[in-house]
Amino acid sequence: MKRKIAIAMGGYSSEYKISLNSGELVYKHTDRDLFEPYRAHILEEGWFIVLDNGEKLQINKADFSVEIDNEKITFDSVFNIIHGTPGEDGIFQGYLEMLNIPQTACDYYQAALTFNKRDCISILRAYGIKTAKNYFLNKGDEYHEDEIIDRVGLPCFVKANKAGSSFGISKVKKKEDLAAAINFSFEEDEEVIIESFLDGTEVSVGVIQYKGEVLPLPVTEIISENEFFDYEAKYLGMSKEITPANISEEDRIKVQNQAKRIFQVLKLKGLTRAEFIFHEGEPHFLEVNTNPGLSEASILPQQAKAAGISLKDLFTNVIEASHS
Repeated sequence: MKRKIAIAMGGYSSEYKISLNSGELVYKHTDRDLFEPYRAHILEEGWFIVLDNGEKLQINKADFSVEIDNEKITFDSVFNIIHGTPGEDGIFQGYLEMLNIPQTACDYYQAALTFNKRDCISILRAYGIKTAKNYFLNKGDEYHEDEIIDRVGLPCFVKANKAGSSFGISKVKKKEDLAAAINFSFEEDEEVIIESFLDGTEVSVGVIQYKGEVLPLPVTEIISENEFFDYEAKYLGMSKEITPANISEEDRIKVQNQAKRIFQVLKLKGLTRAEFIFHEGEPHFLEVNTNPGLSEASILPQQAKAAGISLKDLFTNVIEASHS
């Protein structure tokens, strides 16, 4: 009997279209000899299984099942590729755990922790992981621009704390632009993180569970045509992504070991991708994605290819690991 796998994609955030693209790639490359995949669209307007003919069938949230041709279908596991809430912040993971349905991403606590940039950075600093200097704001807080600039300097980055794919992020070069950038971030989230500018080479390192081991993938160097690696750079071709990165062997080992350590310290699972900037010769941690993009243009599939891992093999391994 082939195991029935729901590929959960979409979400409730600005990233849902990217997630749908990722989910389609997973659906396309799922091994049909082992699994019977189903598209599960998890959207604000509803949860649906989408058939190949485009028909949408409502998912019963009581047990995450669907009725197809008068037959009730339940799922052996869920390939969770939802970007943003509810699949990357722990809500969907907690729901599936209550139903005792395995899923491929990290567990609910780890998802909530890594989705919150401020909390994640605070934890990793305690383990000696280098990061930018930062300043935290909540919506409604009174703040003083001079105090922020004294802490983080200029230029600086203003980011929505719980948003992915570079939504709600600005690079601020002048004091008079700071308030507008903060308001822009508050449109995405009620919490903001303001970080010092780190001058250096930006790299991304995928870390996956593969054949029972935690495996860092080849490093990707990111050269953005924009001011930083924003939404356009990530998804609209406004960047060069070089895999393997044009860095020294010493730096490659250093950043791969750092990414693997973060994966283990945070007790992550499945497919992840950590971002760093080499600043003054040392990798400084930016963030970790626990449901990284898996579209044709995404970084992690590029890295898997460079490691000699096919997408079919990659996805089979992560599904198998969810059952262990």
